[in-house]
Amino acid sequence: MQEGARDGLVMTKPTDHAKPRSATRPPFARRLSSRLFVMTVLAIMGAEILIFVPSIAHFRVDWLQSKLETVSVATLVSSFAEGGLLLSPDQESELLHALDAHLIAIRKPGSTQLLARAPDLGTVDDQVDLATEGRLSAVVEAFETLFTTRPRLIRLVGAIGDGTITGEVVIDERPLRRAMLIYSRNILLLSLGIASFTGLLVFGAINHFLLRPIRALTRALVRFGTDPEDPRLILKASERRDELGIAERELAGMQSVLADTLRKQRHLADLGLAVSKINHDLRNILASAQLISDRLVDVPDAQVQRFAPVLIRSLDRALHYTQSVLAYGRASESRPARRRVRLHHVVEEIFQTQLVPPEGGIELRNAVPAGLEVDLDPEQFFRALSNLVRNAVQALEGDDDKAMVRRVTVRTEEPESETLRIVVEDTGPGLGPAARDHLFQAFRGSTRAGGTGLGLAIAAEIVRAHGGEIRLSAAPASGARFEIDLPNALPAPAHAPAGT
Repeated sequence: MQEGARDGLVMTKPTDHAKPRSATRPPFARRLSSRLFVMTVLAIMGAEILIFVPSIAHFRVDWLQSKLETVSVATLVSSFAEGGLLLSPDQESELLHALDAHLIAIRKPGSTQLLARAPDLGTVDDQVDLATEGRLSAVVEAFETLFTTRPRLIRLVGAIGDGTITGEVVIDERPLRRAMLIYSRNILLLSLGIASFTGLLVFGAINHFLLRPIRALTRALVRFGTDPEDPRLILKASERRDELGIAERELAGMQSVLADTLRKQRHLADLGLAVSKINHDLRNILASAQLISDRLVDVPDAQVQRFAPVLIRSLDRALHYTQSVLAYGRASESRPARRRVRLHHVVEEIFQTQLVPPEGGIELRNAVPAGLEVDLDPEQFFRALSNLVRNAVQALEGDDDKAMVRRVTVRTEEPESETLRIVVEDTGPGLGPAARDHLFQAFRGSTRAGGTGLGLAIAAEIVRAHGGEIRLSAAPASGARFEIDLPNALPAPAHAPAGT
């Protein structure tokens, strides 16, 4: 077994008892739903802050305006006073206490009347005129009131009544600040309640409609990863019509294709191991056949002398092929050993190895110029062209009609100065749609029933290793025409006759 593995193809198979990966949920703080909840709350709180800024300014203006409205009540007292009823010091004190003010005055056109004044009135720190205060200044003054902790007296001026009278009040700013703080606290609690409620709604909706299906997909992927070849672990897609439903169906299809591909790869691995074992024994058989064929050279028969060199070269190549253990199975050909080669002689030797019987009626035409020299690996290109010619001969052998032309031609063209085109064409039935769709694919691109498609795959790999390109031409109406374009650095001969 060790010797077979050394001589042949060594393939590895995935372990059947792979340890399953963990499918547990992440911590709560790292879950996507938790992050979405926090982001929703922060977004709503940010929006509430934008609403709070003009709202607190409006609250301050309304509070100050309500102070001025109370002055209109004081104007009634003033009217009695004008009729001869003067306010006593006690009445002034009661009025100031009721309005929580230090000074109350009324400005009329042409006169100003002081209604009440506290005896201990101090210095006024700021003056607010509601008639001239703008929106921006109202916002600035509101936040200045919120963040100022020292006691301040402000003179409040504004129109009252029908607007013909202006009221003036000197008040302490601390009651206004307390009212604004209570208002801010209420707005904060209300905003937190709205943000939390909205965040919970978003959290529940996203968790139900998005995250739960995603977790189900994750669990299905983890289970499938433990044994991708088990068809029972393929995701069973739901009937959803949204994006997640499409993702489920696409994932299920991809898993089916992957499982089928892995089964085929496992089959190819087993096949490679079998080829390695067969190669070991086949090489010994070919070595014995080579020893026997060497003795045929001494036989004086003319026919034996004619075919013995061909047989010996074929056995040499067979031994070389078995030594490389079907180079395609190693996933790549060896690096080409380029030499200056007469392509006409390579094609001629390929035709000799085909051993087409004369009664078969198949004509092998070598239309390559006899003096054409090409820079390539002769052994590798012998294999590539031999596979193409063999496929063409096998396609013609299935046609028994004597009237049909059965010919395989190998010739060269030079569409560009530094490019050599080698053409292998036949007059057979051509390739079917299935073979065209999977051309040059191992075990899928066979041109005949029962074939493996390895010949075309090997030919394509050898051509690519030489920096060339191989394709199936759609030019001929019947038969098959393969074109190989090779970069050729050697100069073409001036005049070279074509051999047949």
